[in-house]
Amino acid sequence: MALPAAFHPLTPVPWLRDDLGLGCAPIGNLFTPVADDDAVATVHAALDAGVRFFDTAPLYGSGESERRLGLALQGVPRDSYALGTKVGRLLVDAAGSTVAPGSVGRDSVADLSRDAVWRSLESSLALLGTDRVDVLYLHDPLDVDAALSGALTAMTELREQGVVRAIGIGNGVLPVLERYAAEAPVDVLMEAGRLTLIDRGAQERLMPLAAERGISIVAAGVFNSGILVDPEGSPFFDYRRADDVLIERALRMRDVCASHGATLADAAVQFPLRHGADGVVVGARTPEEVLAFVRGRDAAIPDELWSALDEVVAA
Repeated sequence: MALPAAFHPLTPVPWLRDDLGLGCAPIGNLFTPVADDDAVATVHAALDAGVRFFDTAPLYGSGESERRLGLALQGVPRDSYALGTKVGRLLVDAAGSTVAPGSVGRDSVADLSRDAVWRSLESSLALLGTDRVDVLYLHDPLDVDAALSGALTAMTELREQGVVRAIGIGNGVLPVLERYAAEAPVDVLMEAGRLTLIDRGAQERLMPLAAERGISIVAAGVFNSGILVDPEGSPFFDYRRADDVLIERALRMRDVCASHGATLADAAVQFPLRHGADGVVVGARTPEEVLAFVRGRDAAIPDELWSALDEVVAA
């Protein structure tokens, strides 16, 4: 992943997928329960395919994603992969009390305070079984002022101390991301679903602003919750059923891709990388899903297909 040198610990190796990351929300029981063995198999499939960046968060399964990722990475040399997690939420038990560091919770609560960052990271490190994180994101922080005066002060200290190598913001709300890009001392922004085939909003202001300030962009949510994989079988956009206009547009895109010998999902994986993103994170809950997005990154897509897809959006 072409992020700041401090973020990426890997010496370039030809077979590494340095612009692909595995999103680990699905192995934290997102939508469907996942067994430990299946989660481990998914992470190992990513390692075998050359994927070396793993993105997780306390929110995903109230700690289960971090615990399972740590389980899967046991015995893997720490300098052979890059690890990202998030702060901004604290894990709580069924009664709403904060759980002990390294424990899985029943839920999580938002907390953008400086102290909460330290507590959250302490727990994440214990669950992941590591002593450091390569990138630490603030997770969906909509209150920019509170984040700047609280969480981001702690995150900056952690970066200065070397506990984390880079800090950033993970969010899918463009005005919020644009303000962080302009005001926050961050290395990277993870935009969720705003630099996709069907939603290109990040191109207008966020991407130029990030480039101007030397901030790297990681694209998540490249399938917009499913509509860019299967517009008929999974017609969801941002976790809700898409409206008829979006579904019709995605169906036209699918047909255009097929007419050029490509799939809609493959084009969706590659699109952000063609438009300024430094890396793409794709969620997977099975080894088969991992192999699908890795193949999508390498799929041959003719230049004329991109022009045809642009025409669909323009129409």
